[in-house]
Amino acid sequence: MSETTLDEVKKEKDPLRENLGTRRVPKLRMADFPNADAIVQHGLLQETRPSTAVDILLVNPPTPDGGLWIRTQHRVGRRTRENMVWPQVSLAQMAALLHPVYKVGIIDANAERMGWEEFTRQLDTYKPKYYMTQVTAPTLENDMFGCFLAKARGAKTIAFGTHVTPIPKETLRPYPALDFVLVGEPDLTIRDLLDHLENRFDERSPEINHIFDKHDMLYKPAINEDGTVNMQGIKGVAWRNGEEIVVNFTRPFIQDLNDLPIPLHEMLPLQKYRMPLIKGPFTFIVTSRGCPAGCTYCIKHVSYQYTARLRSPQLLVEEMWQLKKQGINNIHMYADLFTVNRDQVVELCKLMIEQNINIRWTCNSRVDYVDEEMLQLMGKAGCRLISWGIESGNEQILRHARKGAYPEKAARSLEWAKKAGIMNWGYFIIGLPGETEETIRQTIDFAKKLPLDIALFHVAAPYPGTPFFFEVVENGWFRPGTRWENVDMDKGTVLDYPNLSAERLLYWQKQAFREWAFRPGPIFTYLKMLMSDVSTLRSALSVGLQHLSWAGTDEGAPIAARSTSVPASGH
Repeated sequence: MSETTLDEVKKEKDPLRENLGTRRVPKLRMADFPNADAIVQHGLLQETRPSTAVDILLVNPPTPDGGLWIRTQHRVGRRTRENMVWPQVSLAQMAALLHPVYKVGIIDANAERMGWEEFTRQLDTYKPKYYMTQVTAPTLENDMFGCFLAKARGAKTIAFGTHVTPIPKETLRPYPALDFVLVGEPDLTIRDLLDHLENRFDERSPEINHIFDKHDMLYKPAINEDGTVNMQGIKGVAWRNGEEIVVNFTRPFIQDLNDLPIPLHEMLPLQKYRMPLIKGPFTFIVTSRGCPAGCTYCIKHVSYQYTARLRSPQLLVEEMWQLKKQGINNIHMYADLFTVNRDQVVELCKLMIEQNINIRWTCNSRVDYVDEEMLQLMGKAGCRLISWGIESGNEQILRHARKGAYPEKAARSLEWAKKAGIMNWGYFIIGLPGETEETIRQTIDFAKKLPLDIALFHVAAPYPGTPFFFEVVENGWFRPGTRWENVDMDKGTVLDYPNLSAERLLYWQKQAFREWAFRPGPIFTYLKMLMSDVSTLRSALSVGLQHLSWAGTDEGAPIAARSTSVPASGH
């Protein structure tokens, strides 16, 4: 048999037939995509939870820009140029109400200077069944990213705070990764929600049952006759019923704050919390909730409103002793208005003196809620600094904002504090309704005359739910395209008045700081802060550089015309 050559083979075969691309293309058929959902879901359900897993993770998530931000249960969020690290005692309070029935974890990513990459690793470590986050207007999308990450890992997501309380539906609607919103005071609502979802009513202690029964005479578990949960019966919760968003009945306030357990401070990174002019770490002790004043711009009224509920001085001192055992000797008396009740303040100061507790502490106050005798007693009890909401040097601006405190009272009260050996920290607002360049000049000149150790000037911010917010909407003072993240009293402004543009408001904010700060007195105070604690020298230098950088530019000034629109919640 003769041997076939390669050339002969090539001649015998049709090269086109050898090319499969010449064959007829199969007809288009109905799509039949593979579905691995059931396998993946089964894998998630069967996944063994690690020993580090928790029932609920309470978080102050990473900040939008990696810097330090101030926010808590009933406050707004803002960037802090003063490098204050804000204690998350509200998370520790809720942990105390949930523990030990639920295994609780807390992450304060702000204090830990934790970015999203490390935060994600922490989520994988904790594997929470429930994820509960702070939410504020300037950090809204940032906070919702945390919900997205937790939801992707199988957690039910919960939000609380001053932003979601007045707009629960319009927070849930654009952010499908969010499952629940706690409207108003969240402490009992989160415990009630978890007890319903996990059916753990029988594990409530007598103390917890007492709080539920005492604060709401009509309270009873929301259980249907067939044993299922009646979600609509859980007060203070907004939730999804299929495509519908439901906002349940409001939960009454906790009537007696003395019934609350002492917060689990030990779960917080206590050594990370810092405050200007205070040497060493500090934390909060909540002395009361609520404020009877009617300031139109104040976000605190959104959550705790116009009554004041007090904690007993004896309980406050007990909490101080517990904190001293944990190495904390600096306390900020955290309240909407610390001096709201003179008897409480006087008794607390006397107890601190009698017990020689040796705590250095700070507080806030209005200038019309103090007297010279009380301030002298506060100084003797260890008060180092008072934060005063002075706001403006013009009486008409203060009257319109329902501040009810006038410039001459501010000057008198700050002088009393100085005589008592207490430092003064003044807060001022540029751009409240009725503001003109002349009234701003009055405020700057007034601030320079006051015995202040620190002064901060913010641009007015119409936070949702405040009377100021509704006034801005009614008059069309929001600039077009404003988003919730823009409603920030520190880094910019969303206001555009007919007589005072957004650019001018921002200019005057920085000009006010420049005129106040670049004088011998404030410079000496800053140098004293630099030298007071070598361990915080780096932070103090950072504070100075941040302020110099901020005050020396016009960065952030918006350019827009007036609009009647309100901030958008979606993209």
